[in-house]
Amino acid sequence: MHSEEIEIHTGAAEVVHDLTDRCVRFLTEAAATDGLLHVWVPHATAGLAIIETGADSDDDLLAALRDLLPPDSRWRHRHGSPGHGRDHVLPGLVPPYASIPVLDGRLALGTWQSICLVDTNVDNPVRKVRLSYLPG
Repeated sequence: MHSEEIEIHTGAAEVVHDLTDRCVRFLTEAAATDGLLHVWVPHATAGLAIIETGADSDDDLLAALRDLLPPDSRWRHRHGSPGHGRDHVLPGLVPPYASIPVLDGRLALGTWQSICLVDTNVDNPVRKVRLSYLPG
């Protein structure tokens, strides 16, 4: 298995950060052929989504998460910024992992699909993401 941990600077705002290009570069560096790319976010307040980006779907996702998980005082988990408890619920809806088939060294994503880090935690501006290639 070839594995690497990368850092992503998400800043102080909610973000959907496209990791696809970085994943492609990782597979090239790993001399990938057929197998799986496993992407893992070792954080209690972030997740991964396979979605379309660039057509406002990423903004729609953040809006939907604000509707489902409002950043207000209802949460029992109360450290950090107001409403931070919702960030700890996020990985229950947007999981911290994704596995994508790799065929002939290329991600087997659909035409408009991208691999994205979803981070609503404004208290943590730097995230780690582990990329692992498992040959088939």
